[in-house]
Amino acid sequence: MTPRQARPERLAAGMGRAAAPRSDAAASRSDVAGASGAAGGASDQPLVARFEVEGALDLRLTLGPLRHGGPDPTIRFRPDGVWLARRTEAGAATLHLSEAREAEECVAVVAEAWGPGAALAIEAVPGLAGLLDQPELLIPRHPLIAELTRRLPGLRLTRTGQLLPALIPAVLGQKVTAIEMIRGNALLLARLGEPAPGPGTALGLRVPPTGPSIATLPYFEFHPMGVERRRADVLRSLGAREASIEALMRGSPGEAYSRLQSFPGVGPWTAAEACRLAFGDPDAISLGDAHTPDLVAWALAGEPRADDDRMLEILAPYPGQRARVVTLLEAARIGIPRFGPRFSPRRIDRI
Repeated sequence: MTPRQARPERLAAGMGRAAAPRSDAAASRSDVAGASGAAGGASDQPLVARFEVEGALDLRLTLGPLRHGGPDPTIRFRPDGVWLARRTEAGAATLHLSEAREAEECVAVVAEAWGPGAALAIEAVPGLAGLLDQPELLIPRHPLIAELTRRLPGLRLTRTGQLLPALIPAVLGQKVTAIEMIRGNALLLARLGEPAPGPGTALGLRVPPTGPSIATLPYFEFHPMGVERRRADVLRSLGAREASIEALMRGSPGEAYSRLQSFPGVGPWTAAEACRLAFGDPDAISLGDAHTPDLVAWALAGEPRADDDRMLEILAPYPGQRARVVTLLEAARIGIPRFGPRFSPRRIDRI
């Protein structure tokens, strides 16, 4: 079994008794899909699966980067676990992930899925929950990184397996404040998303829009969402190319990172933001970010300001793991000294 690979055990839909464990994740997929039946259709009974966890895991920390502000309707963090809305090739799905614990240690991830895309949503769980990640590859070279790996052992990198849903908020975040991106993303999902199936509807979850629905929306319809024509045209162009974009998931993160930048309006920052989430790429560093260089410089060098070149210099001891280092720093909520006025959000919809 490869490092950190999930070892799922199939449970009959809606039941609580595990079948005999299989040797690897791929072998279990046919079992899970075969058990879907009504659970993947109109029935309110979920498709259920259990995935063994090796090492520490904190689902909330791991899935936190998928939440784009409080209003994001694609994900909900609740006392009973994490709820997500996903669109799959088979249709929409509501996915609920929770931790099975023994003596305060997470020993398994229990997944429940509703809707026509339930089986495919279950297949995505090992990547989503970070069970395919290899956090032990990070070798701390700085006391703070060593402290954070000790303090946040359950933080892993999620792998969504989908590029377009990761590209949408990245494009919406181009050259605007976080408030503008969060608002635009929520309004776009309200307009083009659809209610998630099963209990997702009552939770207010919405499934990300399809590429064609984005591509066919006139650019001026994005204006009430606070999105000007430039970003609207980028989104529309990417939506029209959804199939070719998702086909990049069959290659490597590096190949996707390079190929994405051939699409109009997608630069190094946008490509890295998407690849970090879609592939769980531990080295997808976002060049051109307004805050990341300052965060890295302040946390690891005691310097209040830095540019991309200085950030890359500081991160040089972490080849292949630079995004993981940044994720740790972000999760630690390290404050950055602020000088001068902050950017003010624009209200494009009022222009």
